[in-house]
Amino acid sequence: MKLRPLHDRVIVKRVDSETKTASGIVIPDAAAEKPDQGEILAVGPGRRNDKGDLVAPNVKVGDRVLFGKYSGQTVKVDGEELLVMKEDDLFAVVEK
Repeated sequence: MKLRPLHDRVIVKRVDSETKTASGIVIPDAAAEKPDQGEILAVGPGRRNDKGDLVAPNVKVGDRVLFGKYSGQTVKVDGEELLVMKEDDLFAVVEK
């Protein structure tokens, strides 16, 4: 991937959601909601604070994160759908 985010932006790849419910009902692709979890593929260098100092991001490549349903801008790179969003749009890091 030749995509390098700027400032406090991150590149996120959506993680596929479950296609079955707990009771075993299969959810068709047309009815399934877009997942609100993803894996970070790239992280920008950070943003500048009021004093001009660089503030490093709190996330790193490989982190699994939660974000809003309508967060970020969708882009296609090498036929793959990715999201570009600000670090502020992320809700949490999913710990394993």
